Amino acid sequence: MPYQPIEHYGVVGNLHTAALVGMDGSIDWLCLPRFDSPSVFGAILDDARGGRFRIAPAGEGLASADMRHKQFYWPDTNVLVTRFLHPDGIGEVEDYMPVGGVGGSPGDKLVRRVRVVRGRLPFRLECRPAFDYARVPPRISIGDGSARLDGPGVSLELAASVPGATTTECWPISF
Repeated sequence: MPYQPIEHYGVVGNLHTAALVGMDGSIDWLCLPRFDSPSVFGAILDDARGGRFRIAPAGEGLASADMRHKQFYWPDTNVLVTRFLHPDGIGEVEDYMPVGGVGGSPGDKLVRRVRVVRGRLPFRLECRPAFDYARVPPRISIGDGSARLDGPGVSLELAASVPGATTTECWPISF
């Protein structure tokens, strides 16, 4: 996958850290749990080994030449919407990081909500963390409706917010 120009990225954050979200639906930069922590996703620096968290349309018959992308923030918020426009349908990924987190702890979630607004548009999720600037491979464990990815000093959990969803339909990531 080629590198994107920097102007193709939006930023979501929680006052403790921030993620760069590309117009292709990929989080290509995120340090957890703080700005000065080692990276978890760093494809902006190394496309092959840097790691990414991508949610984007996928499937046979979805020619990339027919796909258009748009990105915008909901007014007066830090909710980033990446919209995919295709003759077969319109889909979007909404990204945000709540400020304050659960139980008052500093923001501990990156939420990725996927919707198909019109038509049919299948989505594919790819979550490849590359802990500590891609020096440490993740330890992965798959549970019932969730996946846990452990690295040095940080654990990520993909969890479904829809009852009965499979791990490929999971959007929120907790750390």
